Amino acid sequence: MRDRALPERRRTALHAASRREIFRAAGLALAGAAAGIQASPSRAADPPPEPPPAMRSPRHRRTASQGGGPPARPELGVIVLNRLAFGPRPGDLDAFRALGADDLTRLGNWVDAQLAPETIDDSSFEARLAGYGLTTLSKSLAQLWADHTQSQEAQSWKYRTLPFQETEKATFLRAIYSERQLVEVLADFWHNHFNVYGYEYWTAPVFVHYDRDVIRGHMLGNFREMLGAVARSPAMLYYLDNQSNSGGNPNENYARELFELHTMGAENYLGVRAADSVPTDDQGRPVGYVDADVYGATTCFTGWRVDRDTGLFQFSAEDHFPYQKVVLRRIIEPFLGERDGEIVLDLLAEHPGTARHIARKLCTRLVADSPPEALVQEAAEVFHRQRNAPDQLKQVVRTIVLSEAFRTTWGQKVKRPFEFTVSVLRATQTDFDPMDEHFFWVYDVMGQPLFQWPPPNGYPDTREAWTSTMPMLQRWRMVNWLMEWEVEGDEGRRRLPIQGIMPGNVRTPEQIVDWWSHRLLGYTLPPNERGPIVDFMAYGRAPDADLPPDQVDERLRYAVALILMAPSFQWR
Repeated sequence: MRDRALPERRRTALHAASRREIFRAAGLALAGAAAGIQASPSRAADPPPEPPPAMRSPRHRRTASQGGGPPARPELGVIVLNRLAFGPRPGDLDAFRALGADDLTRLGNWVDAQLAPETIDDSSFEARLAGYGLTTLSKSLAQLWADHTQSQEAQSWKYRTLPFQETEKATFLRAIYSERQLVEVLADFWHNHFNVYGYEYWTAPVFVHYDRDVIRGHMLGNFREMLGAVARSPAMLYYLDNQSNSGGNPNENYARELFELHTMGAENYLGVRAADSVPTDDQGRPVGYVDADVYGATTCFTGWRVDRDTGLFQFSAEDHFPYQKVVLRRIIEPFLGERDGEIVLDLLAEHPGTARHIARKLCTRLVADSPPEALVQEAAEVFHRQRNAPDQLKQVVRTIVLSEAFRTTWGQKVKRPFEFTVSVLRATQTDFDPMDEHFFWVYDVMGQPLFQWPPPNGYPDTREAWTSTMPMLQRWRMVNWLMEWEVEGDEGRRRLPIQGIMPGNVRTPEQIVDWWSHRLLGYTLPPNERGPIVDFMAYGRAPDADLPPDQVDERLRYAVALILMAPSFQWR
């Protein structure tokens, strides 16, 4: 459980009748969440319910169209800023459009800049981050260990877990405010790929090191180097129990996940069978792995340890199984010691099955839940061909995001809770305060508390996992909470700036909804999502008639909330 105070109940700003009206409009605007987002291509969705009379303009009756098919593809900038970034802020689309005369040029220029993050001026974000006085982010591994596991203060759970808590806060800040957006998307991907449950006794104190030096330090570099850094990190050594893996008492947890999740993947697992029965490729490599390979690798990693005095990696020869091992048909000679594990990592990093598995996962994250097989194979070929290159992973990412499949795919990915929440905060240019613990209590119940997925496979990255009733309901609750979020001690000022932004000549319900959908999404909502929100804003008036200012003031904040709840805002 978090070491956080429970938030006090906040007084609602709406009368019950008004809130019921907003939920009715939300139900109409989000009909596509059940029909469009969740619909299978092979089965037509049920038509949405008729709008209740109170939410319809008598002279301009609208009926939401039946959900089902994929949404219309927006301009490329919208795709880029939702899949390679955490959603556009006002002005980001214009900046993308200015990068060249055509889409290919714009995309290439944007990607090349993002894949060279050191060339992007991020001083504004760095100043914001520094302003919060987070104390652990610059500590070395040795300092983290000494301060947060060995010191007297470390007996306090709050102090022991401070590196984890500050990494969580910094991750939100980076995703919202950093100009290096693709780096943040990739950091999120690799944290899920090499998942570690961060809020745990031994991992929390060193989580800054795991995030900064292991994940971020290698995610644009070489996969074999990254694999080695993960294997030697105290966070992973404790999380998957290799700290207790010894010759006399082998523990296969790390070796099993090394094969099944980190490298070759379950797609290359051939089950329980004799290792010498596995077919080989033209290089003499077995085409997949079997349980015997996992058992052999387990003994190779015996004795890989964390020095309990310093937190640094150490090899314990007395805990190592020193005799001959066989992994992927490679005979590993006896008495090589620590080198046994390095040989296993070498074998896995250069195996074509690993290239395919990693390429497929990257394509799934950056393109579609079921990416085109041709793109997966192309990315895998780059991964394998460049396996010794210092920028191997950067080359693989560039291959994927400059592909035609990336440019022409939309409506195949849904934002997970982290992506959704950050995109709301970015689109509304919210003054986010990571020190407000109330926010994390509201956010965590959405189902994706950062770095807190207990199993080693990481948070799921398919829309089916995030579009059932409860995850969608929690999105509504988050948006409504954000809309009512005030600065403490400064009554009347909202964290989500809505009032005072819209031009004075935007007066009709249709104009208002269209202006805000362009500001938040970059395009006009489709008719079946736009209509109910226009009706909500009109409140019985004609959709093309000017509204009185008091009606705009009363309803605008919640019309904006409805746009953020609409199916169009869920896509990435």
